[in-house]
Amino acid sequence: MGLMTKEQYIESLRKLNLKVYMFGELVENVVDHPIIRPSLNSVAMTYELAQNPEFEDLMTATSDLTGEKVNRFTHLHQNTGDLIKKVKMQRLLGQKTASCFQRCVGMDAFNSLFSTTYELDKEHGTSYHENFKKFLTYVQNNDLTVDGAMTDPKGDRGLSPSKQEDPDMYLRVVERRADGIVVRGAKAHQTGMTNSHEIIVMPTIAMTENDKDWAVSFAVPTDAEGVFHIYGRQSCDTRKLEDGMIDRGNSEFGGQETLTVFENVFVPNDRIFLNGETEFAGMLVERFAGYHRQSYGGCKVGVGDVLIGAAAVASEYNGAHKATHIKDKLIEMTHLNETLFACGIACSAEGHVTKAGNYEIDNLLANVCKQNVTRFPYEICRLAEDIAGGLMVTMPSEQDFRNPKTGPYIDKYLKGVAAVSTENRMKILRLIENMTLGTAAVGYRTESMHGAGSPQAQRIMIARQGNLAYKKKLAKTIAKVNE
Repeated sequence: MGLMTKEQYIESLRKLNLKVYMFGELVENVVDHPIIRPSLNSVAMTYELAQNPEFEDLMTATSDLTGEKVNRFTHLHQNTGDLIKKVKMQRLLGQKTASCFQRCVGMDAFNSLFSTTYELDKEHGTSYHENFKKFLTYVQNNDLTVDGAMTDPKGDRGLSPSKQEDPDMYLRVVERRADGIVVRGAKAHQTGMTNSHEIIVMPTIAMTENDKDWAVSFAVPTDAEGVFHIYGRQSCDTRKLEDGMIDRGNSEFGGQETLTVFENVFVPNDRIFLNGETEFAGMLVERFAGYHRQSYGGCKVGVGDVLIGAAAVASEYNGAHKATHIKDKLIEMTHLNETLFACGIACSAEGHVTKAGNYEIDNLLANVCKQNVTRFPYEICRLAEDIAGGLMVTMPSEQDFRNPKTGPYIDKYLKGVAAVSTENRMKILRLIENMTLGTAAVGYRTESMHGAGSPQAQRIMIARQGNLAYKKKLAKTIAKVNE
């Protein structure tokens, strides 16, 4: 089939029989639902830009599996140039959508599974690597969107999977058959799930020998028998149900999360990539986390570009853009944003080849990148809110602005500089609100904290990979310490 167009992607989703629950009801039309559609539009942008010759180099690549041109979101990184282009592609899409575009998790799962299954097969003589290559070839040939499902509900965080009171707190194998396995459990915080064709399930933590049933990785369609999705709420989400455009902030694009339930789902043998080999669960988790922490040096930077631009426009509409402190705040926002990008590029440029042949990022620098992401976007948001002013959160609704009685007063009293319409001022303030407090904040502010692991997860990896013993040796050598 080759690369899908935006329109073909949207039509492909209509053919799925997704079971999605929202506000206590089964959604009849997932594709056209006004709350879901903006998130679908964000994914559609990954298809639209891949068809644009201007962005071909960033958005597409040549598959090492088929030799054909594929969307970069389905590509295995072949060199450090691919890793760098990945980050630049993510920044571009963040700039185009000001939201999460939802295909990064699948891409990061592909690359981590490719190398992990290769080493697993070498150790155990299994056929998981061939299973995975067959699956990825199918994904590339059909230009599919794949959701990477790693995060389990976890239950009692102080207990391992096998020690939980409810064993389903981590997704697990409940039956092993000659033709496959049956699994039960759930995956939480699933980004872009209802806009995806397939799901790749991975374990969420390193496993012990007692956790064999929970050490599992596989792929199933998003509409597989026994799979259903419960749509997550976002701040201001029901604004998308209202008439008008202003109060939505970002009316065309958005992100989404689900709680996805697997209720005795059958997985055939050729779609299994890990099944009880507990010692490789931690390797898969660590490699995926590294790739995904690299991703945040691209996507969050692109969204940050839009927020910085919106803050600059708001300062002009407020008539405050010449103030020294406003200029300084915009400089600080830019400095923080470009520092994130620099980390994303650095961990890519310092990448290395895996035993399987694809390329992996520098894990230490990827974790430093994500550690910064847990902090800098919060400061960027704070500065944007500072520049925007309190009107951002006290402004009347668009319905009041359109009302013949109240509208003229809103138009009169909420005007900023004379050359700018009140409506345009309201639009830019609503965009900042959306990105810092509303639905887009899920894909920027809060996701910056918890996506790809909480801050402590990165600090653990930084401590593990920081090579403190080597640095102590350097200091002792310089100081001529004799022990």
